[in-house]
Amino acid sequence: MKHDTTRILLIEEDATLAEITAFRLELCDYVVDVAHSAHDAFAAIEANVPDVIITDLVLPDIDGCEFISRLSHDNQSSHIPIMVFSTNTALDQVERAYAAGAKQYLVTPFDPTVLDERVEALL
Repeated sequence: MKHDTTRILLIEEDATLAEITAFRLELCDYVVDVAHSAHDAFAAIEANVPDVIITDLVLPDIDGCEFISRLSHDNQSSHIPIMVFSTNTALDQVERAYAAGAKQYLVTPFDPTVLDERVEALL
């Protein structure tokens, strides 16, 4: 898949982390849309269906696993691979994310090359 046409939706409440992550992805020639809440993410998906979704589990308006579950069970977004990135390394949290529908889990802070590899694997 050609990167300059690959759209990634990044959902991250922390503006600095969102900016750094989006910048890294844009360096790899991805088109990146950023949302800071689940509500904004649903609107972004309605406007431009992404090829990959990257989300934090800490969102201001909904539990991250609930958000992933909703995406995974919605006809418009169920086909989109989801990667979680989170500071939470607890096994039960990782298991919850996968059970909700996540395909990848990346612990932050992350190595930028690992981010690149994980996104490529989802594509």
